[in-house]
Amino acid sequence: MGSFANLADIKAIEAEKTWEARGAARSIHEFLSRAKAAHGARPAVSYQLTSGPQDASETLTWADLHARTTQAANLFRSLGVGERDVVAYVLPNCSETVFTLLGGMVAGIANPINPLLEAEQISAILRETKAKVVVTLRAFPKTELSAKVAEAVKHAPSVKTVLEIDLLRYLKPPKKWIAHFLRPKGTVSHSANVKSFHAELKRQPADRLTFTDQTADRVAAYFHTGGTTGMPKVAQHKVSGMVYNGWLGHRLLFRETDIVLCPLPLFHVFAVYPILMSMIASGAHVVFPTPAGYRGDGVFDNFWKLIERWKVTYMVTVPTALAALMQRPINADVSTLRGAFSGSAPLPIELFNRFEKATGVQIVEGYGLTECTCLVSVNPPDGNKKIGSVGIPFPYTHVRILNTDGTGGFREAGVDEVGEICVANPGVFEGSTYTEVDKNRTLFAEGRYLRTGDLGRLDGDGYLFITGRAKDLIIRGGHNIDPAVIEEALMGHEAVSFVGAIGQPDAHSGELPCAYVELVAGATVTEAALLDYAKAHIHERAAVPKHIEILSELPKTAVGKVFKPDLRRRAIIRIYNAALAEAGLAPRVVEVVEDKKRGLVARLSPQGDTAAVQAVLGQFTQAWEWQAKA
Repeated sequence: MGSFANLADIKAIEAEKTWEARGAARSIHEFLSRAKAAHGARPAVSYQLTSGPQDASETLTWADLHARTTQAANLFRSLGVGERDVVAYVLPNCSETVFTLLGGMVAGIANPINPLLEAEQISAILRETKAKVVVTLRAFPKTELSAKVAEAVKHAPSVKTVLEIDLLRYLKPPKKWIAHFLRPKGTVSHSANVKSFHAELKRQPADRLTFTDQTADRVAAYFHTGGTTGMPKVAQHKVSGMVYNGWLGHRLLFRETDIVLCPLPLFHVFAVYPILMSMIASGAHVVFPTPAGYRGDGVFDNFWKLIERWKVTYMVTVPTALAALMQRPINADVSTLRGAFSGSAPLPIELFNRFEKATGVQIVEGYGLTECTCLVSVNPPDGNKKIGSVGIPFPYTHVRILNTDGTGGFREAGVDEVGEICVANPGVFEGSTYTEVDKNRTLFAEGRYLRTGDLGRLDGDGYLFITGRAKDLIIRGGHNIDPAVIEEALMGHEAVSFVGAIGQPDAHSGELPCAYVELVAGATVTEAALLDYAKAHIHERAAVPKHIEILSELPKTAVGKVFKPDLRRRAIIRIYNAALAEAGLAPRVVEVVEDKKRGLVARLSPQGDTAAVQAVLGQFTQAWEWQAKA
């Protein structure tokens, strides 16, 4: 299996045969069965409950994973889950999460739910997906997950069974005894049956399915997007899209001897599709450190030692994690590392350069969406990685840049012309991306191309650049925040007349929520009081603004809507100038201009030390340049 260096290589792969002629697996069980047949005794998935480089770990071979997945699928069927029924899981990462996910896909429809969400949000997702079975943790020290899920299930009448996984099995005495003693005492307040996941699993055969595996293409997963509002959007993923993502990973990247360190959560498409599905396709080995991945105790401090322990060849990261890693010395042998992947949010140039200097490895940036199952484009591992680009569209992925023509149709943008990024590929479920029919009505251009809501351009070499967002989502460390959540909360204050919430630049998280407020005529309130009000009325901590500013009047469009580009300009000027001042540098941002290719660009004056300014502003994703002399 080869990599690729340019668009011509992608075209050559497509010219070999059509996607349909490739004979890809037609069900997840068939996909796993192929992996077992080819790689049975090789390691598939490893897991560490704690992050120390000598700490206990558990490894499942491909034969083991096939057996556990088969048992899990049989268990879910025994609980009344049919092909169109939903198995939700609210779990941190552990071995069981992997075969719950895969078993759910084999038996019915798997529905991963972010365990960091509040009970109210979890419950809304369970109601939207009509989940029949929920898999979660048994009460365990340092986590309230069991109690939170119990509260959520109380308001989700479709849930008939809750299966609990006990993490205690990963511990040895005396830690095991201490954890048992400290276990929170939960009280069940719902009417669903609560059972032990492992006790029920043992009753099921591991060598065969107790039902007929259907090979007709079907929806096998529901992934919620965002989750910051009470009404989640749920994307539907078909088996063909999952297998396509795995095939891409194998064909272009991974081989069976690769070992991938993935501290990302298995409720997110990045870990599930480009990583786990690629492991199944290639027979490579994935390591998941700690239940919370990058957020787990000691993961950042032990990260380089974990690479040495497992002889990792590829690491998976996101810009926020990379920023934290670059603050720690490389205190281990990382010579096995061949590559690193970053996704979920734009990567600042300074981070890219610092990582390459520290490790000798270049980061490969890509672009994917939950609505496309995942993968869309990637910078070529063997070719030119254009800084600021998300690379070249994958084989069988057709990316178009479209603009509305004013008559209800679309016009194709020219080379380097900005428009909405629209995608068709085997991961796009045409016409039915979301479970809710109404949310699909205007989602497709020409009935086929998914309108991503992202603005971008394609250059002459076929590289895709994202220049902004048609939708106003704030992306904080890869986590989507709907600005309406912030705006609606602040509008509840009696002194507030208008609110505009945006993402302000941040060196660590990419963006942080920020709000600008216009007051009712004659009203008075302090910014500190508004921040306290926001904290009390915004139920998700990640969405609470880091900065609230009162303006005499918010910029507005001709029809009276808040004009957010002007607010973004204000935020860039404030954040960049503060960073420059803190570094003791004289230049300041004097204006922020709209550049057709690069989006908003900060212009600085007076001209000074370019390298020093780049070291400071290169930590942010927005571009900068010197102001031209008159």
